[in-house]
Amino acid sequence: MGKSDISTQVGQLMIVGFKGKTVPESIIQLIHENRIGGIILFSHNIGSPNELLDLTSTLQLEAKKAGYLYPLLICLDQENGVVRRLGNGTTAFPGAMAIGATRNIENAFNVSFATGQELKELGVNWNLAPVLDVNNNPDNPVIGVRSFGEDPRLVAEFGKKSMKGLQRAGIITTLKHFPGHGDSNVDSHLALPVISHNRKRLNEVELVPFIECINEGADTIMSAHVYFPAIEDRENVPATLSKKVINGLLREELGFDGVVTTDCMEMKAISETIGTEKGAVEALNAGVDLVMVSHTLDVQISTIKEIKRALAEGVLKEETIKASLDRLNKLKEKYLSWETTPFHATFATLGSEKHRQLAEKVFQESVTIVKNESLLPLKTNQKILVINPVNHYIYGVEDTKEIKATLSDAMKEISDHVEGYDISETFNITEMKLLIERAKKFEVIVIGTLSVSSKSYEIDLYEKLLKLGIPVVGVAMRNPYDLRYFPKVAAYLATYEFTYLALRTAAKAIFGKSLVSGDLPVTLTVNGTL
Repeated sequence: MGKSDISTQVGQLMIVGFKGKTVPESIIQLIHENRIGGIILFSHNIGSPNELLDLTSTLQLEAKKAGYLYPLLICLDQENGVVRRLGNGTTAFPGAMAIGATRNIENAFNVSFATGQELKELGVNWNLAPVLDVNNNPDNPVIGVRSFGEDPRLVAEFGKKSMKGLQRAGIITTLKHFPGHGDSNVDSHLALPVISHNRKRLNEVELVPFIECINEGADTIMSAHVYFPAIEDRENVPATLSKKVINGLLREELGFDGVVTTDCMEMKAISETIGTEKGAVEALNAGVDLVMVSHTLDVQISTIKEIKRALAEGVLKEETIKASLDRLNKLKEKYLSWETTPFHATFATLGSEKHRQLAEKVFQESVTIVKNESLLPLKTNQKILVINPVNHYIYGVEDTKEIKATLSDAMKEISDHVEGYDISETFNITEMKLLIERAKKFEVIVIGTLSVSSKSYEIDLYEKLLKLGIPVVGVAMRNPYDLRYFPKVAAYLATYEFTYLALRTAAKAIFGKSLVSGDLPVTLTVNGTL
């Protein structure tokens, strides 16, 4: 096979995304003219289950018409919890930190297997999960509750079970974000994070889950757009573009010979430094096999052209492309066939009662009562004010969305004496004064939070509420670390996410209607103590 032949296969190294719930003509052209390797889907692509299956079926029919030997790779980030792409008609399963809080590794397997079953029925064959980052930085703005916890062994064991569950369902898995994104304080969607630990520390913490899962048969690994100076001596070169990280550490040292994919190359850690197109060439030279350009058609086309140019000029070697194609074909041969690709709806497990019961069970085992100074359970005849937070903080990987069901809604299911108050986007001093006056009429105040920072309105509000002498219950609806800012709260719960099942489980626990058994998988330090 000559260079001209190899150049026609360059598209196989590309994963692309698009807007809308139907397949645009531009993607059909990329399939037929550039033979792209796969598609990444986001929430904006996903409607009803039938609409999603129509979308994936259309994509695969075009690939079949184009003469593809194997079906397209079709992937999404169905981590569950705060990062989930599937919507109505599917099961809202707990995410990683919630599962870690159960301390039961079988929950990791069962939730992943059930997730895989639902993905399979919808025509999705590749899940960008599990997350193996060890979240030991409370201020991490991009991982947080997407991680199973702060203990490398816990993350390794839960990650391994999660991987196995998806694989059992016939879904390709992705370990992310290699070599570890858990101790960063910068979101790589917005800038380039630096993790400056030495190799000894990386070996003892960040690499542990990856090594465990590689030894247990990992399918694909996603590189992190993070700079690790202990491995890469060129300044500000992220792992995605580092031959020392990908070929040196991951392939040669750790022995991984599976498929390596980039995170999205339009993230600012790449696009605003080396640039997406040149970054793609660097990534392939570093040992990556798949390049993700998730959003912009012009950038997708220019990236393909840049890879072909680099190949023609010898910047990118023919044998490098061949090695990637070989790894990809080996993966596809294991998981993909035209005979098992769904083109018609047979939704046997999708949103099933069995899956709903599994989700409820795991939520009950995950919701955590972190602190209770003889306040809980509350009585249903107490007058309770529930303050619902504005969704002001969103991980870069999350889709912007409103909270459709609130903590107060969940508590109103149990008591007629609950009143909800929604914090507005423009919450200010005047509104706070009015809220404080209103709070004086209640016996208990419940505050829901979503990832509090030192500049959050909740801190000032909390201090003013304390002065009223009314007991306060805090509910961390995403980030359990919020307790650091509320050391004197009388009771504190962590749900790890604001899916309605999680909030309803917390509401039941607050009123003593359900026994929850979660155990924090991270350490909360408040003024030197818990």
